[in-house]
Amino acid sequence: MNEATTAIVSITAGITGLALMAVLVSQKSNTANVLSAFGNAFSNMLSAATAPVTGAATAPVNSSSGIQSLNFGGLGSFSIPGIQ
Repeated sequence: MNEATTAIVSITAGITGLALMAVLVSQKSNTANVLSAFGNAFSNMLSAATAPVTGAATAPVNSSSGIQSLNFGGLGSFSIPGIQ
């Protein structure tokens, strides 16, 4: 990389890091629930990936506090199926 690219990448990384720290320490942030959601998502992906091998199909962990559908603007939407 040349010097200009290195400078741009460094500045961008610094701004991103500062924004991340601001969100994590903010009084209004919901850090615990965000980390829990990422953990649940990883658990669901791991369960889905190992189900064909283990034969154990487990119900997905859904602790989204009642959120049953997500809208991604022009990209479409995703609905979380109910467990019967």
